[in-house]
Amino acid sequence: MKLNYRIVIFALAIVFGIVFSLPSLLQTQSGKKITLGLDLQGGLHMLLGVKTEEATKSRIKSIAASIKHFAERNDILIDGLTFDDKSVKFEVLDSDEIKKFDTFLSKLEGVDITHKGSVITLSLTPKEIQKTKQQAVSQAIETIRNRLDQFGLSEPIVARQGKDKILVELAGIKTPQEEQRARELISRAAKLEMMAVDEARNARVYNMSDADAAAYGDVILEDVKNPKIKYLVHEIPILDGGMLTGANVGFDQNNRPVINFKLNAEGADIFGDFTGKNVGKRLAVVLDGKVYSAPNINERIGGGSGQISGNYTVLEAKDLAIALRSGALLAPIYMMEKRSVGPSLGADSIKASMIALIGGFILVIVFMMVYYRMAGVIANIALIANLLILLAVMSLFGATLTLPGMAGIVLTVGMAVDANVIITERIRELIYEGKSMHKAIEEGYANAMTAILDANITTLIASVVLYVYGTGAIKGFAITMSIGILASMLTAILGTHGIYQMLEPKMGKSKNYRFWFGIKG
Repeated sequence: MKLNYRIVIFALAIVFGIVFSLPSLLQTQSGKKITLGLDLQGGLHMLLGVKTEEATKSRIKSIAASIKHFAERNDILIDGLTFDDKSVKFEVLDSDEIKKFDTFLSKLEGVDITHKGSVITLSLTPKEIQKTKQQAVSQAIETIRNRLDQFGLSEPIVARQGKDKILVELAGIKTPQEEQRARELISRAAKLEMMAVDEARNARVYNMSDADAAAYGDVILEDVKNPKIKYLVHEIPILDGGMLTGANVGFDQNNRPVINFKLNAEGADIFGDFTGKNVGKRLAVVLDGKVYSAPNINERIGGGSGQISGNYTVLEAKDLAIALRSGALLAPIYMMEKRSVGPSLGADSIKASMIALIGGFILVIVFMMVYYRMAGVIANIALIANLLILLAVMSLFGATLTLPGMAGIVLTVGMAVDANVIITERIRELIYEGKSMHKAIEEGYANAMTAILDANITTLIASVVLYVYGTGAIKGFAITMSIGILASMLTAILGTHGIYQMLEPKMGKSKNYRFWFGIKG
């Protein structure tokens, strides 16, 4: 027997497979392991709806805030700045400034601008409304996925369903407390706004209705700690969470959790300008419609940083910081369907899948040994190596194994020996033609290579397409198939060829074709 580079690579691949698959096979405390999907270990399945009409209202409100800031920064007097679900209206008091305002408004995308004397009305175009609604769903998917990734869940499934629905599957959620925390993190709007307190009328807030407040362009908001405390604030915010660049948990002088946040350059400029012009007044820090604090402005605040304090625990502060960092939802979401998947279902699935895997594995091994004799044994070694490498790669990358993924492994068992069947049949044909053992092996591999590569590459392409366009369970199936195909090309082509080359001197001497390939010499 002699070593060759093929057998060395094959041996290293087997060692790699054994080392990195053992933590998953033995479920050890240390080492990277395969994560079980929702259908195998249980968890939470949710179907969420998105109130896309609220996204257009938020867009209109954002435009109104931009108009207000532009007017204040350029010392342009405007009056009657109001907005509703569809449009923004205001009057430019100095007609000479209208041209300057038109230049600013022309930079806004997706709006129709109409003039009626000095009164300007802006409304979203139908195309922009549709685009905003679609963006609300896409942004909600991305935001929820970011939040869950930071929450610490392994490979949560977040995918679009239809036009305005979102499928969320969280594996490993076992207790009601974990479920509640995950649901709150997902559904929290995390809409941060800085709003000016209407100091002239705030003393009358307890005697005002929402309609009275709206007549002055104000809204009434409750204090987050004490709902009995109310604030009258201007409805159009000074700035919003879209200008947020970071949020982290910190502690105040009393060692209570707070959220330290930082604004981008635009937000920092707006924040600095407003605080500089409103010294002695109050600025309300509003999160999801609740006032967290309303401190007095003692001086101009530059640098674009601030703090949110509230009566919450460290864990609540951490989740709030995650929600702020991942971005506010453009539109509220609501629960349409929720169901918990118990781990007992996963245990039954694993048991059934393992029976299928072990049963198929044994049948394939027995068939190969009986029909191809020693060539079958060599193919079986490649099959075992293929499974070990498959498990090792999945463990190394922390891949999620789902029930369809296990089906992919079962299918891989059958496909893994396919290449060796083709190669062995080619070798047997060449032996029947009178070729020597050495020539039959070398030409057998050369002749079979085209068919093997074509079959594997086309299947791999199909698996990649399934992964790119599929969701959830389909992705799991595609992952196991892809890794299995790549592993089989290494083990079945390179590995078995190396074994034959190592055993060739012994095979040439014996010329026992029945023993080596299951045929008469």
